[in-house]
Amino acid sequence: MKVLVIGSGGREHAIAYALKKSKKVDEIHAIPGNPGIAALGTCHNGSVEDLEGILKFVEEHDIDFTVIGPEVPLCKGLADLLEDHGHKVFGPRKFAATLEGSKAFSKDFMARHHIPTAAYKEVNTYDEAMIALKEFSYPVVVKADGLAAGKGVVICEDEKMAKETLKEMLVDGILDGAGSKVVLEEFLTGFECSLLCFTDGKTIVPMVSAKDHKQVYDGNKGPNTGGMGTVSPNPFLPENMEEIFQKDILNPFMEGLKKDHMDYRGVVFIGLMIENNQAKVLEFNVRFGDPETQSILLRLDSDLFDIMYAVSTRSLDQVEVKWKDEHVACLVLASGGYPQSYAKGKVITGLEKVDDDVVIFHAGTAMKDDNLVTSGGRVLNICALGSSLQETREKVYKAAKVIDFEGKYYRQDIGLR
Repeated sequence: MKVLVIGSGGREHAIAYALKKSKKVDEIHAIPGNPGIAALGTCHNGSVEDLEGILKFVEEHDIDFTVIGPEVPLCKGLADLLEDHGHKVFGPRKFAATLEGSKAFSKDFMARHHIPTAAYKEVNTYDEAMIALKEFSYPVVVKADGLAAGKGVVICEDEKMAKETLKEMLVDGILDGAGSKVVLEEFLTGFECSLLCFTDGKTIVPMVSAKDHKQVYDGNKGPNTGGMGTVSPNPFLPENMEEIFQKDILNPFMEGLKKDHMDYRGVVFIGLMIENNQAKVLEFNVRFGDPETQSILLRLDSDLFDIMYAVSTRSLDQVEVKWKDEHVACLVLASGGYPQSYAKGKVITGLEKVDDDVVIFHAGTAMKDDNLVTSGGRVLNICALGSSLQETREKVYKAAKVIDFEGKYYRQDIGLR
C-alpha cells in the first residue's frame, strides 16, 4: 500500500512512524511533511489547504490510502473530496468535522444529546456579549467559535480581562474571522484529561489515557499553548473512570452521530475536565491530538494501518486494538517566546547524542544549508517508553539536556501534579 499523510507536525511524524511498522505499508508519502518524516518516506511540497492539489497528487501517484492529520483540511472537506472521487481516506467528512470547526455547533450538539459540559452562551456581537457576561461568575472562559490554531480559548480572571478579550475577538478581529462568533463558558475546576477514540460511526474504541500540559510555564502558569508535553497513562485518572466515560459521554456521542446523520470515520479527541469522579466535555477535536498522539501511538501494540483501514471501511468491530502496559512521556522542546512571537532558523544540534531508546518526533523543523533548523514554536517532541513514569521522565529530560538550539525552552514538570 502507498499511504499519504497530510500535515507537517509532530503528530504527523508519529503517525508516519507507526504506519511504517505495518507490513502492509510499502511507501509513505507526506504533504508537506518535515525532516523527520523524510527519514521514513518522501515529502512533497504543497499546502494542507490545497484540496484540489492533494486530490491531483493522490490520483497521479496512485495513493491507496490518505491519512489527514490537521483539522483545517478536515473542516474544509478534504475527506469528502477524496472519497467522492473513489479514494480511501482516514478522517471524518466535513459535516462531522464541524464539531471542531465551530465551538457553538459543538456545544449545541452536546446540549441536544445530553453530553455533560459547562454552561455556555453563544454571542455574535460585543453588545450581546456584554449582556451575557452578567450571567457568569469569574473566571469565565471566552472561546472563539472558529478554528484559531490553539489561540482561540482565553480564561478571563475578571471583568476587565473578559471585556478586553471580547473586544479583541468581536470588534478588532484579531483571530481573522475565527472570533466573529464567540462562546462564553462557565469555568470548570478539576483536572484535564484527554480521551482519544477510534470510531467508524458504528463502533467506538477508546485509546489509552493521556495527560496533556497546556500552559507554557511550570505549575500550569502562563498562556495556553498547543501542548508542552504529555504522559500516558494519565497518572491522575481515578479508578473506574472508563465506565463513566462510556456511559456518560461515548454512548450519547455515538447516538448523537446517528441521530444527526454524521458520517464520522476517524479519531475523536475529547477534552475532559474531571472532578469528584464526574467528567464534563471541554471540547471535541476531530483528529489526533498533538502531542497526545506521540505518547499514545508509542503504546499501540496493534497495526495502525489495519485499524485505520477498518475505520475507513466501517469494520472497526473486526479489529483487535491492543496496547502496551508501559508508560510513555513526551516532552516538547519549544522556541523561546512561544506561544507568542519567536525566532526561526536556529540551528539544532545534539540529536546524534540522544540514547537509542528515545524517539524524537519533529514538530517544527526544516533543512537550511544542510543544517536542521527551527521553523515553529514547538520544535521537537522527545518521547520514551519505560516501566514507570519516573523512568520515562528521566529518559526524556536527559535527552533534553543534550539537544540544543538558541532559545530552547521546555517545562520541567511534565507528568507531575
